Amino acid sequence: MVRRKIGRIGVLMGGPSEERQISLKSGKAVYESLKNANFDVVAIDIESQDLEENIRKIKSYNIEVAFIALHGRFGEDGTIQKILEDLGIPYTGSGVLASKFALDKVLSRQRFLSFGLNVPDYTVLEKKDFDKTYLSLSKFKFPLVVKPACQGSSIGLSIVEDEDSLFKAIDLAFSFDERIIIEEYIEGRELTVGILDEEALPVIEIIPKKKFFDYEAKYTPGLTEYVVPAKLEEKIASQAKSSALLAHKSLDCFGFSRVDMILNKENKVFVLEVNTIPGLTETSLLPKAAKAVGISFLELCLKLIDSAYRRNKVSVCDK
Repeated sequence: MVRRKIGRIGVLMGGPSEERQISLKSGKAVYESLKNANFDVVAIDIESQDLEENIRKIKSYNIEVAFIALHGRFGEDGTIQKILEDLGIPYTGSGVLASKFALDKVLSRQRFLSFGLNVPDYTVLEKKDFDKTYLSLSKFKFPLVVKPACQGSSIGLSIVEDEDSLFKAIDLAFSFDERIIIEEYIEGRELTVGILDEEALPVIEIIPKKKFFDYEAKYTPGLTEYVVPAKLEEKIASQAKSSALLAHKSLDCFGFSRVDMILNKENKVFVLEVNTIPGLTETSLLPKAAKAVGISFLELCLKLIDSAYRRNKVSVCDK
């Protein structure tokens, strides 16, 4: 790989979603890694949802490739990807439709099921149609998980133990989205598998010190233990990796992703979601998995940039 042939890299970070602060950390980590390695790189803070404003901002930097470090809406729902495609700028990660499907837990689960993957039993509620008076509680078995359909980082998520807590959890989830999911709570081990260049990386086990892996547990040092690689029988690890790769492919994801799963007490793998732009600090889960197979954070960033060019059938080495 010849550095001068990569061209100017724009690291897109921030964004208007609830995950803005996490995105800034991801973007800063990528930017500093590339900058310290003497690449021509600029940090681009996406501050609003205004399409024209963002088009003008991105064009003003004269970048040749975009490294997307935006989490949540606008960054992971296909919006920024469509802007970059219209501008003719190669970008890292999945395309417009794959991004849209992955962020939407309802659409993605429909795809997972059609590919034979296991998902928790769930019910979808629409805010415009919701009336708590007519919600039949008889079909639910507690505990339950309640969460927005299109949010990341466990934002708006609750684990509900009884009927008294259910409507509070529903109101919280609806405050973040017009659609929410109520799903069965599966007791088991939390696993995640990174996908890089269409191959599964080592399985990571997530062991939160709180009851579940919520926003606080994810981003507060010391609240969660990560085991890389997870201590699993080879057969189970292989099952988790193959399920993750199939989930990635079922949504037509590209380049990289991270798939979150639960391994129940019967060692059955349930797919929860695919993150098309997972955390990208040096201590985030995808970089941890890459490091376990000898890929440094800088090498990971460069692989993602190369995949952006390969999507356009132009290798970095050919530019």
